[in-house]
Amino acid sequence: MRPAPPWRWLLLLLLNCLRTAAPHLDSFSQLAAPQNPKIHLYNKEQVLSWEPSSPNSDTRPVVYRVQFKYTTSLTWYDVTVQTIGVDCTGIPETQCNFTGAMPGFPEHFNMSLRVRAELGEIVSAWTTMPWFQYYQNVTVGPPTNILVSPGSDSLLVRLSSPFDLNSSKTMFLYYVYYWEEAGVQQVKGPVESSSILLDNLKPLKVYCLQVGARLSWPFSRPGHLSNITCYETMAEAFTKVQQVVLISVVALLVLLALAGHYLFMKYKNQVKHWFHAPPKIPSQIEEYLKDPVLPILEVLDKDNSPEDAWDSVSVISFPEKEDSLQTLESEH
Repeated sequence: MRPAPPWRWLLLLLLNCLRTAAPHLDSFSQLAAPQNPKIHLYNKEQVLSWEPSSPNSDTRPVVYRVQFKYTTSLTWYDVTVQTIGVDCTGIPETQCNFTGAMPGFPEHFNMSLRVRAELGEIVSAWTTMPWFQYYQNVTVGPPTNILVSPGSDSLLVRLSSPFDLNSSKTMFLYYVYYWEEAGVQQVKGPVESSSILLDNLKPLKVYCLQVGARLSWPFSRPGHLSNITCYETMAEAFTKVQQVVLISVVALLVLLALAGHYLFMKYKNQVKHWFHAPPKIPSQIEEYLKDPVLPILEVLDKDNSPEDAWDSVSVISFPEKEDSLQTLESEH
């Protein structure tokens, strides 16, 4: 009888190994792996999320484990408080939030993450997501604390960075997109300073603007723009002086008019006395008083024509002149 060829022995050995590993494969087949893992990087937000495993007949809760490694290493590490600053082992949530974790992931290192589901002793296969690097993949939001100060022919824009940078090798470059209402858009930038002057604008005109930041290290990551806001430039310096002078003169005239009206109402009797001529004695009487010897009636008739007539004649007597009147009456 011929001996069996060597390849048959190898085949039998492989079948035995498969029978031994069959229960382990069944355990993997009973728990589906998480699906569609993705990393959310927005400013300082860092969140890994995934879709849950398919439900099974087991009533126990499914939990998840997250691991990480550097692309330059072959070793995977659990995401724990000791390694990253947050525990993502045996968690029921379908996300792992690294935001604010200390020490966190190095922002300039290439990282890779993977996640699996666990149900008691049963575990799923690992689902690995592509590597990422924070500064290369982060979504940069708009600048914050935007303050605009209008000038006569300019707008001064002050702002803060979207988030703090932990590396001296990175920096933000800022852009301001601005336009006169219903006008053509212009851009100022890139500018490193957080204070940007838009000059050579028209006075007393409305300008709208948006501000954006771009992360640079060593590649460029564009950021989102801020909301559109509009501001009116101020008047030119000489126009402002003219306005101030005109307003001051008008205010002074109004105050003088009010003061004059008040004084007139308070002293109107004295004012009337000042502007009215005092009573005057008729010229005939004044002539007689200068020379009382003259007959009073002749003095009165001196400047009148013979045709003039009087309905009545009144004689005015003065105590000190009573003797003279009596003498006149005796003569007539």
